[in-house]
Amino acid sequence: MEEKYKILIVDDEQSILDMLKLQLEFAGYFVYVANSAKEALDKLSYLPDIILLDINMAGMNGLDLCISIRDYISCPIIFLTARVSEQDKINGLMAGGDDYITKPFSVNELLARISAHLRRERRNHNKAKSKFSEELVIDYSDRSLYIKGNKIELSNKEFEIIQLLSSNAGQVFDREKIYECIWGIDGNGDSIVIKEHIRKIRLKFSKFTDKVYITTVWGVGYKWGK
Repeated sequence: MEEKYKILIVDDEQSILDMLKLQLEFAGYFVYVANSAKEALDKLSYLPDIILLDINMAGMNGLDLCISIRDYISCPIIFLTARVSEQDKINGLMAGGDDYITKPFSVNELLARISAHLRRERRNHNKAKSKFSEELVIDYSDRSLYIKGNKIELSNKEFEIIQLLSSNAGQVFDREKIYECIWGIDGNGDSIVIKEHIRKIRLKFSKFTDKVYITTVWGVGYKWGK
């Protein structure tokens, strides 16, 4: 079966989001939408294969958003904007964008550009393996985690628990399932160790944030909050 690529569209005009989501889903893509920089940062955790990013947004604009994520994610970014001057295009490319298409635009042209970037990305095959929120970055490739720029020192098992839960955000895992996934079915130990590991993870996180990333579902298990 052919792989379905994921596209994140960021625009503060709901009509644009609705139109593009409909067209791109019809073309066979998984589509996520965000109408603000904050929502876009949250949805980076879906690891989109390409981002369509409006420049003229309230609050953090598309240029600043592009700069803020470019150190961590390498997927193509296509700017969608009504700005048309040469300097605007230069600014967009200098901010880390890969392409630039002006509104109003042909959906067929946009689809062709998306396809071209995805083909190039498939050849390069170097998509970043990371998870993001406004304050947290998890780099799965080098097994590191940062909160507000501070590196959190984690044991191997602590990181593996975080990786399991954060990669399946919203899914509840009981202690036995976590133990099985991390230590294996034949592991020597008791699932009660999961409770202690999660306590230590929360303690390390609490030094830098009040947000609770791993929540307890009483009587069931644990989950990573979406």
